[in-house]
Amino acid sequence: MTEQRIPGFYLVRHPVARLKVSALRDKTTPPAEFRRLLQELARIVAYEALQNYETLPTEVLTPLGSAEGAHPVRPLVLVPILRAGLAMAEGILQMLPSSSVGHIGMFRNEDTLEPVHYYLRLPPRIEDAHVLLLDPMLATGNSLAAAASKLKAAGVSRISCACIIASIPGAKRLHTAHPDMPIYGAALDDELDARGYITPGLGDAGDRLFGT
Repeated sequence: MTEQRIPGFYLVRHPVARLKVSALRDKTTPPAEFRRLLQELARIVAYEALQNYETLPTEVLTPLGSAEGAHPVRPLVLVPILRAGLAMAEGILQMLPSSSVGHIGMFRNEDTLEPVHYYLRLPPRIEDAHVLLLDPMLATGNSLAAAASKLKAAGVSRISCACIIASIPGAKRLHTAHPDMPIYGAALDDELDARGYITPGLGDAGDRLFGT
């Protein structure tokens, strides 16, 4: 179940998600456990974020007869923002293994808090796909806004965004930049600190994932 508190942002409110977010935030959670929890949360959020993924009815033959099934209208492409988004993509691929994966490389300039783009690799004919844009942390919203703009420039018109923890300022910024893109997350925090980190957040997701 999701709850909309601010325009464009849908908060996943499920007891299992809350339990896993609590463990993910805990500073004593080691990298291997952090990675597993993030992948599990990615699947929970993706389940909600793909509510508008279009399917067509089809016939499925079971051992005892026929049943109505579903067939995707268009392919699904996962696009994580490097590097922390990779763990989300890995988790979702366990649920949707036929998905293609693109990559967007961005890092944040620590002085300006603006994104610096350094890599873009997208599957062919991505303009025909439904894209799920992935980043665990929606902090300032600048990187995700820039990534969504890159996807639109490549011809993508169907984008949903999935994150784990978002800030209210970041969610508002991203919705203002891309009001047509729904945003889903498992937690919504009030503030950013002077460095642009979500408070209380969980620290640097990439560092905690990879033990750096």
